[in-house]
Amino acid sequence: MELKTQKKLASSVLKVAKKRVVFDPERLEDIKEGITKTDIRGLISDNAIKKLEKRGISKVRIRKRQQQKRKGLRKGPSTKKGKKTAIISKKDAWVSKIRTQREFLKSLKKKKLITNKTFADLYLKAKGNFFRSKRHINIYLEDHKLIKNEQNKNKDTISSEKRG
Repeated sequence: MELKTQKKLASSVLKVAKKRVVFDPERLEDIKEGITKTDIRGLISDNAIKKLEKRGISKVRIRKRQQQKRKGLRKGPSTKKGKKTAIISKKDAWVSKIRTQREFLKSLKKKKLITNKTFADLYLKAKGNFFRSKRHINIYLEDHKLIKNEQNKNKDTISSEKRG
């Protein structure tokens, strides 16, 4: 039984694709007689012609991936997309950097490796984004000879050389 025309008409009336139009197998004779859009509308209201629900996209794989991410997996560098700032914001990067530097400066002051004046100067430099990292602070201290212990060590080596 050829029902191509009816299927085409039904799809245009229902405003769906042909594959989503379904005919009731017991009412095929009635459907065959329907040759106009008005006939098809009547058959649709009688439930002889129905439309299938639209098929969606399965979320099974997405849910599985999300579950793995909740466990802390799938977060390596290859899964990151976008700029550096898309992963860690500029502010978060700054907060992390400045906290490390300030903590380091406080530990140097506590161990009395630097004077209070030097500490204040370095603290303001850190605030002004002068230092790239904790290591950069160390290099700056060595270049400008601001560490107390090194000066004391140098004096000790000089005095030991004089004795020997």
